Amino acid sequence: MDRFKLKGILLLAVLILGLIFAAPTFFGKHDVPDGWIGPKAKVRLGLDLQGGMHLVLKVDSQKAVESRLNSVASDIRGQLIRERIRYGKIAAEAPDFLIVELRRNEDFDKLSEIVRTMYPYLVEVSTSSSQETFGVRYRMSSDEAERIRDQAVAQALETIRNRIDQFGVTEPSIIPEGKERIVLQLPGITDPERAKNLIGRTAILEFKLVDEKHSVEDALKGDIPPGSSIAYMRDARRPILLKDETKMTGDLLEDARVSIKQQYNEPYVAISFNREGARIFEQITRENVGNRLAIVLDGRVSSAPVIREAISGGKAIIEGRFTMQEASDLAIVLRAGALPAPLEILEERTVGPSLGEDSIRKGVLSAIIGGILVALFMVMYYRLSGVLANLALVCNMILIIGVLALFNAVLTLPGIAGIVLTIGMAVDANVLVYERIREEVRLGRTPKMAVDAGYKNALSTILDANITSLIAALVLFQFGTGPVKGFAVTLTIGILATLFTVLLLCKWIMEWMVIYQKVDRISI
Repeated sequence: MDRFKLKGILLLAVLILGLIFAAPTFFGKHDVPDGWIGPKAKVRLGLDLQGGMHLVLKVDSQKAVESRLNSVASDIRGQLIRERIRYGKIAAEAPDFLIVELRRNEDFDKLSEIVRTMYPYLVEVSTSSSQETFGVRYRMSSDEAERIRDQAVAQALETIRNRIDQFGVTEPSIIPEGKERIVLQLPGITDPERAKNLIGRTAILEFKLVDEKHSVEDALKGDIPPGSSIAYMRDARRPILLKDETKMTGDLLEDARVSIKQQYNEPYVAISFNREGARIFEQITRENVGNRLAIVLDGRVSSAPVIREAISGGKAIIEGRFTMQEASDLAIVLRAGALPAPLEILEERTVGPSLGEDSIRKGVLSAIIGGILVALFMVMYYRLSGVLANLALVCNMILIIGVLALFNAVLTLPGIAGIVLTIGMAVDANVLVYERIREEVRLGRTPKMAVDAGYKNALSTILDANITSLIAALVLFQFGTGPVKGFAVTLTIGILATLFTVLLLCKWIMEWMVIYQKVDRISI
């Protein structure tokens, strides 16, 4: 087999592969036939074509740094108590400071040893003294603060992904952008408010003891006892006095499921702890039999039952007169874990499915009209060679759709604009070749010489034009976002498909006509 025939077989193989990958997309909303043995992936549609929600979120990573400092303050407080070191105040101070006030100057060396051993990232900034206390001001190192911020964004990304996966969104796009931003694209969302609440909910679960030794009425008047604070019940906003110490958090949860209380037919959330959590929960309930244990979710008290006996087995329930949807969403966020820092919605766009269908209809219609007009012009002006150019155009479209399906790319409305632009670029390349062939024919060249010279003379111009466009498309893809990337993707694929169909496919067919069919005159 000679090289020419082998080249033809390879070109045919590429076209067949493109058609196989593109075929499922041609079925539209219908599934591929049962007997289909090829790939079943279709071109995914962007939010502007199928409807959905686009969100740009900002992670308040500074809150994660402050939360870490509060945790360190609590740990140091416990260390000083164990070492019998008297202190007046231990508190975090924004943005990244920690204040420790000792009762005696002599304990400063012990404090320094504790900080140096346990918290090497705390740097002493200044000291101060008065008649009653000796104060030390620490600052978290910039490297540690930056590490916590990066970790907060990464953890928020994973938590959001877990929540979205359990929410049941098909093929969501969740990608980081810059230092603190996360871009979400949720196709097919029909309840945007519920999605926003599910994504942005902090979901911090805490277990705290109720302060029953002091009066909540006195606390509401301003007489709040030390170590306690006022909270409110979720269902009726009734005030309740809680101790500040968090006995346990939701970090030790293993599962959370919705169940129905048979007596009242009300949903509640049944939670179970891991092995460590079960041990701690049993210890808490054993030590506080007869007291009330409040279950606090995002600062609101869901319930505060009385502990009748030690609870073993690591199971508990969260009640609060939930609807079924509220209980289901609560179970999702508890299973996915708490966000490490609050989220702020910077940008929000919602596209309805009817608007998406209208966009598809108009986009496809514009591509069809453009293609028909170009095809008519090519046939009228270049005759049989125009038919060849139109065939190449059809192959171009098949390859673009096949590649989009192969790489699971997303087709957006700007992407359709990129396809329409590709139609013009593909025809433009053929026009350059045909005009060069015409010039050679006028000079009296034979068909074979005219074809060889035409492609040779037009090659540099075609490559220059398409490579510069390709560079621009790659820059758009690298630095663009959302719709701009969609345009860049289809434009890039279209340029590569154009080079294939014009410089390889059309050239092979023209050479086959003049060499093997030995045409006396090129219809051009």
